[in-house]
Amino acid sequence: MRKLRLFFGFIFMMILFIPHGHAERIRDLVTIEGVRDNALVGYGIVVGLDGTGDQTSQTPFTIQSITNMLSQLGITVPSGSNMQLKNVAAVMVTAKLPSYSRVGQQLDVVVSSLGNAKSLRGGTLIMTPLKGVDNQVYAIAQGNLFVGGAGASSKGSSVSVNQTAGATIPNGATIERQLATRLDEQDIIHLHLNQFDFTRALKISEAINKLQKNSAVALDGTTVSLKMPKESHARVQFLSKIQNLEIGRTPISAKVVINTRTGVVVMNQKVQLDNCAVAHGNLSIVVNNKLKVSQPNTPLAGGTTVVTPDTQVSIEQEGGALHNLAAGADLKRVIKSLNLLGANPTELMSILEALKSAGCLHATLETI
Repeated sequence: MRKLRLFFGFIFMMILFIPHGHAERIRDLVTIEGVRDNALVGYGIVVGLDGTGDQTSQTPFTIQSITNMLSQLGITVPSGSNMQLKNVAAVMVTAKLPSYSRVGQQLDVVVSSLGNAKSLRGGTLIMTPLKGVDNQVYAIAQGNLFVGGAGASSKGSSVSVNQTAGATIPNGATIERQLATRLDEQDIIHLHLNQFDFTRALKISEAINKLQKNSAVALDGTTVSLKMPKESHARVQFLSKIQNLEIGRTPISAKVVINTRTGVVVMNQKVQLDNCAVAHGNLSIVVNNKLKVSQPNTPLAGGTTVVTPDTQVSIEQEGGALHNLAAGADLKRVIKSLNLLGANPTELMSILEALKSAGCLHATLETI
């Protein structure tokens, strides 16, 4: 119960420090259609490991990659060679290519082991093409790896801190191809809201129309249509002004979010509770199965020794008194009422579901 009170107390303190009624900027609420990151991926080889690379007998693709790479460098590996390499690892390389990126700019890349390498610490990524979804090469990655984890092992014992099979290379990729963007050619673009809300979409369109008349229309709770100026420099100025426009905070829907994997329960400030009575308790079923050996009393009795099971089943139920939960018109009173139950987070999930079914909890339950 003490942990539950501390949990709700912490949530309530966080809510107290949230600025109520503060205006929101449009740049924090929407994204511009077509302006997004694009995923890049590539297959590469890391060399220079200190004996922590792939076990090549179990990862034949690593040997095949080394053979292909050496052949491109003019080195022929005799057929049938059994290379036992410990300083090489096959990896997957990923990066994000932002919109309006230009040739020659650099990107951060993430390198992840594909085989059974123990660690990528100290390795160097060999030149790796990074392709987009259209199978075109947009960047080339190469460089020394930065591994945030560490590990050591000796005589069957090991210790590790964080992840050692993954690494990053800051500015490790150079852009070789630009993305084709048509934002400058479009007369109408769309702003997509991060959260579906008709009221917020309407407020955004009204704020834009105050800046420039008849330029924005709220199509639905997610999309605002925006009429763009014809000149390219005027488009940049127009979008810059729109991003910095502020609108008043819109009312939010009451919601309770439950994480069934971790037992975390979070509710926003609009949650309300009607007067109700709740009783909760734990039901435990214990099955204890013991094996007993039954044998004849005398050696000459002629019987045989047998094993007989002895199963005992018991049902225990903790007593749960009926508690009255007072009506709560704000989050502070809701937390105070729920704390009186003394339920742990797992029990609280079931209680909230029952309160919702009974019509006492005025909020939407969302499970993640």
